[in-house]
Amino acid sequence: MYFKDWIVFESDDFVALNKPSGLLSIPDREGKEISLKKLLQEKYEQIFTVHRLDKDTSGIIVFAKNETAHKHLSQQFEKRQTEKIYVGLVIGSPLNKKGTIDSPIMEHPIKKGLMVVNRKGKEALTDYEVLEDFGIYSWLQFQIHTGRTHQIRVHAKEFGHPIVCDELYGDGKPVFISSLKHKFKLSKNEEEERPILNRLALHALSLKFTDNNRKKFELEAPIPKDLRATLQQLEKWKNK
Repeated sequence: MYFKDWIVFESDDFVALNKPSGLLSIPDREGKEISLKKLLQEKYEQIFTVHRLDKDTSGIIVFAKNETAHKHLSQQFEKRQTEKIYVGLVIGSPLNKKGTIDSPIMEHPIKKGLMVVNRKGKEALTDYEVLEDFGIYSWLQFQIHTGRTHQIRVHAKEFGHPIVCDELYGDGKPVFISSLKHKFKLSKNEEEERPILNRLALHALSLKFTDNNRKKFELEAPIPKDLRATLQQLEKWKNK
């Protein structure tokens, strides 16, 4: 697994990458699975975690290369001085095309690793805007002002439109072209249809922050091929 193609930007102080879906940001408790941090450590030896993305979320993530940069960048995340923009495909068509979800989040009291909206939880604030409404699905932009675990996924469920392919907070169902094309036929070589999207439809698109030298950065991670292909099919389906 070589990650040279994932690098979005690199300086002496930090490296920003477009993390693929299905890869851990940092090692989990068991430490059996490969993680992006471990891959980076093999190349740079010294690498520091600044923030993280869910395993199944793709997109922009930054790691520091030294302690000074680590402290500087981490403080910006803690003080909410960064701007984090995500895009995602949700189930259905939200009634309000723009809004804010202000619902505290905490860990489920019994189910480990599952987060829930609860007034006893920590403050969680998400702005959303519908970029394109396809009816069965909608393409949304999210800006998170807090960094709670699974925040967008929990808030999307909370307002009735879970992220597509979300096994924890939605129905987890993949997207098939046959559900969009009435006269869909399998090719002769295929025994069963393969989904066009079979992973969490959430992508960390851009990140704004300043480095140690007060230089401003706005870095963007291109939308992955599987999400782009799904959007193209939805566009065709909508314009039929």
